[in-house]
Amino acid sequence: MVELCRTIADDRRFQNFITLVILAAGVLVGLETFPSAVARYGGILHILDEIVLGIFVVEIVIKMAAESPRPWRYFTDPWNVFDFVIVAGALMPFAGDYATVLRLLRLLRVLRLVRALPRLQLLVGALLKSIPSMAYVSILLALLFYIYAVAGVFMWGENDPIHFDTLHKSMLSLFRVATLEDWTDIMYINMYGCDGYGYGGNEALCTAPSAAPLGAALYFVTFVLFGTMVILNLFIGVILTGMNEAQAETDALDAAERERAGKADSMEIELQRIAEELDSVKERLARAQGLARAHRPPG
Repeated sequence: MVELCRTIADDRRFQNFITLVILAAGVLVGLETFPSAVARYGGILHILDEIVLGIFVVEIVIKMAAESPRPWRYFTDPWNVFDFVIVAGALMPFAGDYATVLRLLRLLRVLRLVRALPRLQLLVGALLKSIPSMAYVSILLALLFYIYAVAGVFMWGENDPIHFDTLHKSMLSLFRVATLEDWTDIMYINMYGCDGYGYGGNEALCTAPSAAPLGAALYFVTFVLFGTMVILNLFIGVILTGMNEAQAETDALDAAERERAGKADSMEIELQRIAEELDSVKERLARAQGLARAHRPPG
């Protein structure tokens, strides 16, 4: 039974079947966002969802049985823990106010595609490896935002109170600039003054217009260059480095697995050779014994 479970768990066809079931689970969750589909096919969708959940439970049982006589080794893999938590959460008796939580847990089943697709799993691993370095890049970005936000309040707070009246408004406006979403409108307000651009319908807020064509252009262009171009490239570089490290680890694991497989094959060949030599020795001994009996004088 254990060998059968191991064979099923390692079979590529079984893994492909689980991938298809995960895709089906994602489709079912998507269909439940359409009220008309729920009203018409709600019963069928519920039955299909129960079947999908049952398949996931059977998958976990097979994989745990494959680890016998130490089934707890199933939980040594973080992805197995992730799968188990999602399935266990879906089996909890949520009701009433917890129905939304149940739907979200069912939606998380789609994330199991990360486990099913090795290249996607490599990408997620690279992102996780990049988190420490990305944290330092984020600190650098936060410092850049803070310096420019404080300068923006001092320079443009009176001319453009909608965007630079306070520090938090200034940082929010700079976030908009960093996303390149209509950032030129904010720049033109401070280049031409709030009385000359952008405050149509908000003239009451434009109490101290002040145009700064050169200063505003330098301020916003340099922020876009540093905050968008440079920092974005830093993030990309960190992620690429993480992907290279994750790929190197994957290659090392594959090489170690091939080496173990090669050693196992070599050991099997050596054992087979020894067995053949033992059989040959046995045959020679049998022939020698036969000859000895043939030449023994009659008693």
